[in-house]
Amino acid sequence: MSMEVTAWMSLHRAMTAQQDRRPFSMATLRRIGAFAAPHRRRLVLFLLASVVGAVLAVATPVLAGRVVDAIVTAQPLGVVVRLAVLIAIIAVAETGGGLLTRWLSANIGEGLILDLRTAVFDHVQRQPIAFFTRTRTGALVSRLNSDVIGAQRAFSDTLSGVVGNVVMLSLTLIVMVKLSWQVTLLALLLLPVFVLPARRMGGLLARMQREAADHNAAMSTQMTERFSAPGATLIKLFGRPAHESAEFALRASRVRDIGVRSAMVQWVFISALTLVSARARALV
Repeated sequence: MSMEVTAWMSLHRAMTAQQDRRPFSMATLRRIGAFAAPHRRRLVLFLLASVVGAVLAVATPVLAGRVVDAIVTAQPLGVVVRLAVLIAIIAVAETGGGLLTRWLSANIGEGLILDLRTAVFDHVQRQPIAFFTRTRTGALVSRLNSDVIGAQRAFSDTLSGVVGNVVMLSLTLIVMVKLSWQVTLLALLLLPVFVLPARRMGGLLARMQREAADHNAAMSTQMTERFSAPGATLIKLFGRPAHESAEFALRASRVRDIGVRSAMVQWVFISALTLVSARARALV
């Protein structure tokens, strides 16, 4: 795994850890279980495939190290060939496992999106008229379009990432300790150098994302209301097209500014973390 990928994963985990969440309760767990129940067989297979993929990912560099050792110690050519063939077989298995994992992830994710959107739509349909007078239309549309995708990722991407990373980390630590516990200890001492900046930058980016989501919801509300026949009629009757245009442009420009700031913060963080990682590897 490259340093850039590791940095992006650390940043993503820090951002999600900083999000405002409601207290987790048994009722929430039961609701999650109700949505996951129709997909439980695929979820189990998906997690097993993620575990197997993590094991194969750890096995490849271990075997590559043995190839180097075999060449350095002038072992018979047959040993190197057998190890090379085994690495090639693992690569094929890893590709096939990745394809299966991706297929399962897509099926589970899209199925969850369908279930969540249907449930949200049906729930909104049952609300009284007073609910619609005090709720922004853009916020409701955002729930159906964006928020359900976030919930789906919690099942497919995040769940597989947590399971796969735990397995990979455990196996990697076992192999590292077996090779050299001194170097392993030094590597673990350098871990805060990566974790602390990721948490700080993650909190900053999470706040930017929430602000951008608020502005996007406001834009969605304005577009939904103004593009309807009653809304367009009111704007033309009161002669406010310029005002509406300026208001929309202001919100859109804020989203643009947040996007630019987020991109720069991410670039600075990844560049700094990559530099620190290179120096840490040199030290090890």
